[in-house]
This record gives sequence, structure tokens and C-alpha cells, in this order.
Amino acid sequence: MNEVIEIKGIRQSEDGTEMLILAPEKNLFDTILDKRIKVAEMRLDDGRTISVMQRKKAYATIRDMAEWTGYPPEVMKEIMKYEFMIRTGEEYFSLSDCSVDLAREFISTLIEFSLEHGIQLSDLAINRTDDIGRYLYYCIKHKRCAVCGRLGEIHHVDAIGMGNDRRRVDDSEYRKICLCREHHTEVHKIGLNDFEKKHKVCGIVVREIT
Repeated sequence: MNEVIEIKGIRQSEDGTEMLILAPEKNLFDTILDKRIKVAEMRLDDGRTISVMQRKKAYATIRDMAEWTGYPPEVMKEIMKYEFMIRTGEEYFSLSDCSVDLAREFISTLIEFSLEHGIQLSDLAINRTDDIGRYLYYCIKHKRCAVCGRLGEIHHVDAIGMGNDRRRVDDSEYRKICLCREHHTEVHKIGLNDFEKKHKVCGIVVREIT
């Protein structure tokens, strides 16, 4: 469920930021009570529209996807718009004047779809992403190398330790990154710090893969 809300009041407390919100012309009272909803995701819209760089990233990725699938670019764009709408619950939008935040979400969907289906992009996906943290998560989720996009394996940035059984150790608090065999070998060869500086990637904590 995706709803537009208005922030009617805000204050800072010791626990965080407290807000009074309103869902205009919507009755969500029974839905929230019946489903016992206690956690919601909020995307902040500051009124800015899609940037030139975001539009460039989106169209370049769509062209690569079109070449891979055989669809014309305009058809591919529409397919991915509807894919995005299905995944996020967003309404139909235009890449000419959508918000910066919606553009970021759409680009993330394009990148995840490409990783999920093994679509080879003409540029490294890390150069296309508008959200590096989400990109690194998608690489782990779909077992794709965060550097080159090829099939990869999980590399533990925080070492599990000698003598521990990797199949039994709870690694939910360990930083991880997905790397192909070539880049997995490289990180051990040149060291983590130099590897991260060279490729602009890093390990992240992933507690649950959905």
C-alpha cells in the first residue's frame, strides 16, 4: 500500500524525530488497526525534479536493456515503468518531470532488474546507480559482483575467524560484499583499503535477504 501524506507537525525528541501526519481524503484507520501496522516507510519529496544526470543514467540503462531483450528503447522504457509501478505501488510517471526521489527509486529498479536477469550494461552498474547502498545490497541478493556484475560469491569484509564453521556462524552483523572470483582474488592480493579506493565499493551489513 502506497499513500501520499502531508506532514502537519514535527519535533525532535530523545528517541528521534516525531511527526504528525495526515493522509488527505483517506480513511486508513480500520486498515491500520486490522492489520496491526506499526512500521511504515516514508520517502521525503523536497519538490526537486529529476536531474540531467539521473535522466542520462536511466535512459542509458534502458537502452542497454532494450539491446539485450530486443525491444525498441521506447517499448522497454514503458515495460520498466510498469515493472516499477508493480514493485513499488507508484502511479504512472514521466521521466521528463518526475521528482528526484522517484527518479532515484526508478534507477534502482532498473539496476536491480539488470542484476536479477544478468543483463550486461555498457558501463559498470556502480557508475549507473543513484543509491550505492541499495546497489551493494542488490549485488548480494542476486549474487552479482559489485565491481563487474558477473556471477559472484559472498566475501566477508569482517573475517569470521579461523576454525569457525561458516555454515553455522551467524554472520548477520558481519559486513559483506559480493565479488566474482577475479575480484575476490584481487581484494586478497592488494588489501581491502586499496580495493575499496580503486573500485569505489565497500562491505555492508545485511541482516536479512528478502
